[in-house]
Amino acid sequence: MKQETEEQQDFVKDITKMSVDFDRWYTDVVRKAELADWSGVRGMMVVRPYGWAMWEAITRAFDDMIKESGHENWAFPLLIPQSFLMKEAEHIEGFAPEVAWVTRAGASKEELEEPLAVRPTSETIVGSLIRRYIHSHRDLPKLTNQWNSVVRWEMRSRLFLRSREFWWQEGHTFHASAQEAIEEADLILGYYRSIAQDWLAVPVLSGKKSPAETFPGAVHTLTVEGLMRDGLALQMGTSHYFGQNFARAYDISFSNKDNEKELCYSTSWGISTRLVGALVMAHGDDSGIIVPPKVAPIQVIIVPIFRDAESRTKVEGFIDGWARELKAAGIRHRVDWRDERPGDKYAHWELKGVPLRLNVGARDVDAGQVELVDRLSRERRPVPVAGIAERLQKELAMFQSRLFERAQEFQRQNTFEFATLPEVVAHFRERAGFAWAPWCGDAECEAKIKAEAGGVTIRTIDPDEKPSGKCLVCGKPAKHRVALAKAY
Repeated sequence: MKQETEEQQDFVKDITKMSVDFDRWYTDVVRKAELADWSGVRGMMVVRPYGWAMWEAITRAFDDMIKESGHENWAFPLLIPQSFLMKEAEHIEGFAPEVAWVTRAGASKEELEEPLAVRPTSETIVGSLIRRYIHSHRDLPKLTNQWNSVVRWEMRSRLFLRSREFWWQEGHTFHASAQEAIEEADLILGYYRSIAQDWLAVPVLSGKKSPAETFPGAVHTLTVEGLMRDGLALQMGTSHYFGQNFARAYDISFSNKDNEKELCYSTSWGISTRLVGALVMAHGDDSGIIVPPKVAPIQVIIVPIFRDAESRTKVEGFIDGWARELKAAGIRHRVDWRDERPGDKYAHWELKGVPLRLNVGARDVDAGQVELVDRLSRERRPVPVAGIAERLQKELAMFQSRLFERAQEFQRQNTFEFATLPEVVAHFRERAGFAWAPWCGDAECEAKIKAEAGGVTIRTIDPDEKPSGKCLVCGKPAKHRVALAKAY
């Protein structure tokens, strides 16, 4: 046991500890756990297979949800004519600093007649094209989604969180009434909350953004906000209601039941590969990441332990006898036959956050059992191989629940209630977390919070609880109860 511990410590000694430097720890574990790395283009990342497999699990879950409710996947162009972008002034103003442009093309580098934007988001190209397919109220609702990458020229890049190119889904829907579009935005917010909590085991606050934090061109923006283990908030998904703003700019109209021309009501919504970064920051520890079983590329790692060819053959035959049960049960597993010390293998898979590990040696074969090691608790216990698939399915389900409960308890311990701006300023000078406070709804008060509290912003407006008392800034009657935090 002592030797194993020393080997594991040696394996992870070059990873910065979370408590020492959270930012460095995050980059270290993302790269060393083989989730992603920087490419040869500044600010652009390459997502490696292990990280991409997590994103694939998220995409499958969400794709199933939206297809069940009638949404269809489309593919829209990567390049957007400048004239398309300029039609919705507020929208392009919000994205202008981050837009990358194509101005030359071909072997001769010929100047294009019109600059083409590399899509930062697709509202403008979707709006310009979808009008071809909408004529009557019978064509509505039009529920579109696409899976793609977008480019935003971020000045400060961070793997998964703020890379210049990232992967996401972006939904764009068009409706005959405001109520239907509002309900669509609410529906998607519920899906995002499920992805965060049920799949990634990250508890979230959900609600409406303040006007200052609303997506450019939207009437209102809905959000899900998670709390990372450094106490900073992370926006994990947003759903926007546009009213008729985009329809007016792009003349997306239909003939209603009275045969009158009417503008559509629209929404857009998106989640991205930053969710992979979220699960890293919400669950990790000094040994690496901890992956929720529902999105884990490998749910169970099997480590054979042997001294010679004879004992290897004995262990291999034993594993082969029950590993087929795991496959039949749909448990994603792998047997690590690499020529490495057991301690190095343990540390390797702890770094990669595999939920369960099965150690199997010659004595285990004789006893008809394996040693089960839990990544979250690090507990070790013998488990008989009879009925092992069913047992592991239960263990994985419990692991998912315990991981969520752990994150939920962290959120509870780092959520506070304040009545005045000085209290908020004093709190965020010393620590982080979510801080609930009453707000009058005035933009000047919101700006003052951000200025005086060192970048603290309103993350969401509480949709359930009515405010009481006075605005934390001006002392006027409060209209909203809001969650404040420093955020990524």
